[in-house]
Amino acid sequence: MGYNVTQKLINSHLIQGEMTPGSEIGLKIDQTLTQDATGTMVMLELEAMGVERAQTEASAQYVDHNLIQEDNKNPDDHLFLESAAKRFGLHFSRPGNGVSHPVHMQRLAAPGKTLLGSDSHTCANGCMGMLAMGAGGIDVAMAIAGEPFYVKMPKVWGVKVTGELPDWVSAKDVILEMLRRHGVKGGVHHVFEYYGPGLKNLTAMDRHVIANMGAELGATGTVFPADEVTRRFMARQGREKEWFELLPDEGAGYDVHDELHLSDLAPLIAKPSSPGNVVPVEEVEGEAIYQSYVGSSANPGYRDFAVASEIVAGKQVADGVSFDINPTSRQMLVDLSQNGHIANFLQAGARLHQAGCNGCIGMGQAPATGRNSLRTTPRNFPGRSGTKEDSVYLCSPETAAVSALEGKITDPRKSGLAYPSIVELEKPTVDTRLLDDPLPLSEAKKVNLVKGPNVASIPEMGELPDEMELPVLLKMGDDISTDEILAGGARVLPYRSNLPEISKFAFEIVDDTYYDRAMDVKESGGHAVVAGANYGQGSSREHAALAPKYLGLQVAIVEDFARIHWQNLANFGVLPLTFTNADDLEKLEEGDVLQFKDLRNKLSKSSTFHVEVKGKDLQIEVEHALSERQIEIMKAGGLINWVKERLDKD
Repeated sequence: MGYNVTQKLINSHLIQGEMTPGSEIGLKIDQTLTQDATGTMVMLELEAMGVERAQTEASAQYVDHNLIQEDNKNPDDHLFLESAAKRFGLHFSRPGNGVSHPVHMQRLAAPGKTLLGSDSHTCANGCMGMLAMGAGGIDVAMAIAGEPFYVKMPKVWGVKVTGELPDWVSAKDVILEMLRRHGVKGGVHHVFEYYGPGLKNLTAMDRHVIANMGAELGATGTVFPADEVTRRFMARQGREKEWFELLPDEGAGYDVHDELHLSDLAPLIAKPSSPGNVVPVEEVEGEAIYQSYVGSSANPGYRDFAVASEIVAGKQVADGVSFDINPTSRQMLVDLSQNGHIANFLQAGARLHQAGCNGCIGMGQAPATGRNSLRTTPRNFPGRSGTKEDSVYLCSPETAAVSALEGKITDPRKSGLAYPSIVELEKPTVDTRLLDDPLPLSEAKKVNLVKGPNVASIPEMGELPDEMELPVLLKMGDDISTDEILAGGARVLPYRSNLPEISKFAFEIVDDTYYDRAMDVKESGGHAVVAGANYGQGSSREHAALAPKYLGLQVAIVEDFARIHWQNLANFGVLPLTFTNADDLEKLEEGDVLQFKDLRNKLSKSSTFHVEVKGKDLQIEVEHALSERQIEIMKAGGLINWVKERLDKD
């Protein structure tokens, strides 16, 4: 039996391990992507590890998240990132150039490559016939240094695509249909690979929309073939010479099978507060809205904006509705302007924002309390918008635009409007200045890192103790997101390069007393947290592991973890354990003290062991999924300590 595209990509980059689902493999990484919310820590990690120069084929540092400059912290960090990109040999994209994922797709993504990014939506670039994965920042730092990326060999979920999308249905509805079927954890430990005759009816940017929100399925990645559609896109970007055909072999098999008939799809919407809470739009019609928002990495293409522009052209958005337009790149802004779409938006009453992530990460455009916000963004976790008591729905640009005109959630098929026919631009703007080229090594060595007063070096982490008594400070339920563990937004993210300060926001959405209680027990050995299923879903930001670690978190015991957060915890010396029996979560209470004895030996001897609850006649059986390599990292107190030990031995 031949290989599918995912297997071809993995096989051609396999450095360690075997392609057996569930086993740990090490992959060569060709490209990396970092953004400013996570990249500051990556650059500090490169400095801490003594890395001289990027060893990848191409690495790029983008500034797209923290664009609001209300004081010195963000602009200082932008200067730090620019200096670090020059020092370590990275491409650099300055503020206002655009969102990392579509810009990377336009300028650097290429068939047959591997891409690792410190942003969970890095998987969007799987639309280009490459294996693109999100990871914690330190994994990306290691890849930049030339080290393999270690991950559990995924199963491949084949999705056969047939038919053609009907009017008023677009790529966002495709991925919402996948979320409706499989939920936010259905894709854990899988790569979704799309194939079949219907792919010819999905543009490269349509595929980007679908691949982007593979992160919301919990997937390791999403892969599309590199076919004629990919070639046409790269040709329009002036990069056709980098294209080659990459298709599944005839008779290639898949571990899981699914089928999408595009012709059967209808407009869908994800209700608050989960991307998996998907229903047909017609089920929630009539709900009044305060905000309608078009843009973000989940709908970054020209047609996503153009179709919304044509819908509102010559009309006015409803009274009381904030119609927010978030262009995804400077290049996109030029094309939209030259074709009259920006004028359409402004004349209809829209608010135009700078090119960047902005409201998607809670960096501005927060909705009013108790009011509904329609967004084409990828996530609607509680509080992610910047408003604690938010009510965010996820939908297509068509649904967002029609609803903005009506002032309420509306099935766009019932608008009475003619469906706009949007033709992809044959000669889009090509702006090669969106990425500054790396400096030659001789010049890079002369660059000093520019550190403002808010940039703090990473505190040293101690080794894993052999015996611990840890109070349970938090008991949580299912689907706790990294936004709930450590919020994003304009209040929090400016402290991304200052761990002591950003830790003050840890778990505030779950329990605003956590920080004080954690500090009270930090010096006496730290603490533990327990939770239900899919713990750590969402963003790849490693601060959600680092900040609790700084506050003394030693162990997290849950029913199961989201992939990236599990790896982040292990990387920073927080022991990630799962309950052997899920019912044991109910036996534990906040305040219980967990006793760990002979821990270092137990980790090496078995994947299961018992934890005693002090003062109770109770033992809890727990499991770990750490490889031998990760056990050594855990014992060392995290990946930075482990790397330092290796360098010292050399």
